[in-house]
Amino acid sequence: MPLADADVRSRKPHFALKTAETILDELDALIGREAPKSAAARAIVLAHIRAVLAAARQGAEAELLASGKGTRCAQNLSAAQDEIISAVHLFATRRVYPVDNPSGAEAIALSAVGGYGRGTLAPGSDIDLLFILPYKQTPWGEQVTEYILYMLWDLGQKVGHAVRSVDECIRMARADMTVRTATLEARFLTGDKALFEQLVRRFETEIMPRTGPEFIAAKMAERDERHRMMGNTRYVVEPNIKDGKGGLRDLNTLFWIGKYFYQVKTSQELVGKGVLSPQEYRLFSRAEDFLWAVRCHLHFLTNRAEDKLTFDVQPELAERMGYAKRVGMLGVERFMKRYFLVAKDVGDLTRIFCASLEFNHAKDMDLVGRVLAPFRAGRSKIKGETDFVLDTGRLNLTSPDVFEKDPVNLIKMFLVAGREELLFHPDAIKVITRSLRLIDNSLRNDAKANGYFLTILTSPLSVERILRQMNESGVLGKFVPDFGKIVALMQFNMYHHYTVDEHLIRAVGVMAQIANGGLRDELPLTHELMPQLNDTRLLYVALFLHDIAKGRPEDHSIAGARIARKFCPRLGLSPAETDTVAWLIQYHLLMSEVAQARDIQDPETAKAFADIVQSPQRLALLMILTACDIRAVGPGVWTGWKGSLLRALYYATEPLLSGGHSQVTQSDRINQARHTLAEALQAWPADEIEAYVARHYDHYWLRAEPELQVEHARMIRQADLADQPFAGSIRVKAFEGITEVSFYTPDHPRLLSLIAGACTMQDASIIGAQIFSTRDGRAIDTFRLRRAFTSDEDEKVRATRIIDTVKQLLQGKRQILIDLGKDSRHNRRLKPFALPAEVMVSNSLSEKFTVIEVSGLDRTGLLHALTHEIADLNLTIGSAHIGTYGEKAVDVFYVTDLTGQKIGSKPRQRKIHDALMAVFRPKAADERVKVSNG
Repeated sequence: MPLADADVRSRKPHFALKTAETILDELDALIGREAPKSAAARAIVLAHIRAVLAAARQGAEAELLASGKGTRCAQNLSAAQDEIISAVHLFATRRVYPVDNPSGAEAIALSAVGGYGRGTLAPGSDIDLLFILPYKQTPWGEQVTEYILYMLWDLGQKVGHAVRSVDECIRMARADMTVRTATLEARFLTGDKALFEQLVRRFETEIMPRTGPEFIAAKMAERDERHRMMGNTRYVVEPNIKDGKGGLRDLNTLFWIGKYFYQVKTSQELVGKGVLSPQEYRLFSRAEDFLWAVRCHLHFLTNRAEDKLTFDVQPELAERMGYAKRVGMLGVERFMKRYFLVAKDVGDLTRIFCASLEFNHAKDMDLVGRVLAPFRAGRSKIKGETDFVLDTGRLNLTSPDVFEKDPVNLIKMFLVAGREELLFHPDAIKVITRSLRLIDNSLRNDAKANGYFLTILTSPLSVERILRQMNESGVLGKFVPDFGKIVALMQFNMYHHYTVDEHLIRAVGVMAQIANGGLRDELPLTHELMPQLNDTRLLYVALFLHDIAKGRPEDHSIAGARIARKFCPRLGLSPAETDTVAWLIQYHLLMSEVAQARDIQDPETAKAFADIVQSPQRLALLMILTACDIRAVGPGVWTGWKGSLLRALYYATEPLLSGGHSQVTQSDRINQARHTLAEALQAWPADEIEAYVARHYDHYWLRAEPELQVEHARMIRQADLADQPFAGSIRVKAFEGITEVSFYTPDHPRLLSLIAGACTMQDASIIGAQIFSTRDGRAIDTFRLRRAFTSDEDEKVRATRIIDTVKQLLQGKRQILIDLGKDSRHNRRLKPFALPAEVMVSNSLSEKFTVIEVSGLDRTGLLHALTHEIADLNLTIGSAHIGTYGEKAVDVFYVTDLTGQKIGSKPRQRKIHDALMAVFRPKAADERVKVSNG
């Protein structure tokens, strides 16, 4: 196997290849007079081979760190493995099982298959071997095979192997596509070369002819299934370097197909076949080199065959590969941006390659093309279009100079593709890619081009597909340069699942789904609001731009609004429309933050929010934009609970803006709530209802939802009738994706902390809590837990366990360790992240409560620690709003002092601030052994 081209620089190479003959000579010297078959000789062989392998790996890693060449590292490792296997084979056949006059049956050929067959290996890769034996097998062949395999296994290598005759290889390759692919890549290592050449000759004459389309279709189906399993996007923030979309396996697939269909031996030969241009081949080589560098670094770093770029390894990988921090971007973000750009290059190459195949009749056309092909043979005109034509069911150019004559066609072609529901012809894709230089300032400021783009952006039936194609081709980033800056940009956090450009396209796609009548069950309020909007176009524009200023040192919402003020007039929007879009971008996080981190039952919350929003139209726009934004963050981020919070905030704010809000007095609201509850409890005796209502303070009627009040009443009555001091109730809310667990117990200063600890002990994630006390000294606390199970019954079982744990903690039968959850899987996953903690104490957000907002690095048991500290500060919690955004926790507590008053004293506010900041500092070792039962 030829190594990567020698480095002409005058430096001593770090990697030195030791040949099989040299290794054999060294073994002979080490063994001396020991019998080669003896256990002592075998131990010497194993120890020496292990040392040779370790030195080769060390040299390959040093070479990688010095040169950064990934393909060379993979080739070096493969070459070292070749020589080691050959040396073991030579020792086995010449020293351990020598044959003086071998017959035809006493022959064996070793070949590398799979990835190893391509002459590249990652440090943790499997070693795939094919032992080719003659038709008539002998005990000698079995002995040699066993000796080699056991030696490799004892080295600790993962060896995939098959032992077959040539006939068996051909028979299995005909029946099994995996075997066929492995045989396609077979590479001779050592032994009887005639046997290997016989296999190659028969494979090329008996299997490959006339089976090209079948092989290609199978490989493409395999690739599509692999992508589906990996999430079907190359822009996930923890990608799989090998099997993910845009990873090494995609490049391998191209090479397999090229080798099978075009009969090439190297990827460079694809240029001669006209499949790739010289520039595209250079792109192929650069992408392959980068991906191999990442994979080899990753294996060396983790010391195992790890192919997923998880958050915990990304910073160290970035450092190893020389990516330093820059203004507005961490080194790890620069490294991942490079990764995603390479993955995008792999996608471009795949499209070019597959399109060429399709039009050479090697691969079945996609479903749309296949169905319509009979009606679209040859070229036909498109009504009203002189520059574009229908070519074999695909959109093509009437001549190669269409873009040169009028660059506006670069944008118009995407409009036509969306409007006519067409896919692009491969020739058109190539011309688009090679015409990007035509997108200059004059085209960006062309009214017609911008009009076409606005039409693309606001066409719900095709917008997501067309925007993605514009992005993949490079047109979008050139036409909207600010968008170009966030292409392939990832944010190093656990909240966002996609790169920024992919998130923006998905957000627009969610809006299009709503406009097309989709997501009616998941987003009911957005469907009610859509008909009320004067102009839905503004939502598409705002969603397309809302995160466009990410990766800059300033606040991306403010910078994004500034970009919108420049960009919207380009699209032909009026000053008023531009102002609305800029406002939406500046405040695109506001509704989500208020809904999730404020007490919506507190009248001050809606009032302060309404002061910023100022109009019902903007409120409706912001509601829809917020829902689209959250849904596009990633799978599982949008929940029914978040939706219910947003709806509650909308319904609390809308009357304040529409003028339909009658100024109902507080006493009227309290009386109305009491009356509503009394009606729901009609089966109770009147005096019992009256006595129950009298037990609650006024703020209970203002802040607890009507359904929750009914749930509480039933729980309390049941406990009182049974003369039980403690009770719990469970309400599973499937649509919201939450389970409500309520507790009724004598009040206790650390009750909230105990319940938080019990939830952590049962692996439950708290997203909200409401805390009430009665006039007779009882506490009624309701906790909302994120749903963890698909079955309601399983949810109830977990909630019951939490209730039992709280009861045991209150009785002193169980205790909570101070380092609760310290070694949890969640905490290990958070290790690579650093976040500054912040504590804000405010008296302006609520009329009745002091609001404490705490944010910092999340951890298992954080809420327990915070509430424990709040209890120590002699504060009473009225409600808690728990938010987690990936690795960031944002917990908000509405508190009073023990007399029910706000915290007005500045020294006391400072004390609260310092005590809660201390929760985020690591505890000293001697403190961690203590236990607490609250």
